Amino acid sequence: MSEIVAIVSVHADKVGGGAPIFYADSQAELEQTSFLLEKILDASAHDLKNGTMILVDHR
Repeated sequence: MSEIVAIVSVHADKVGGGAPIFYADSQAELEQTSFLLEKILDASAHDLKNGTMILVDHR
């Protein structure tokens, strides 16, 4: 079963939940942070195309 292990977003007012949330100031920072966390957490980054990316562990 897959699990969301982190969320990265430029919209502080539109995200919430039980996973760690990282806020970015720009689209470039969103992508940089997401791809760095992807490597660190050994997870897959998925772009929701709305200024938010989720990192999912597919194990």
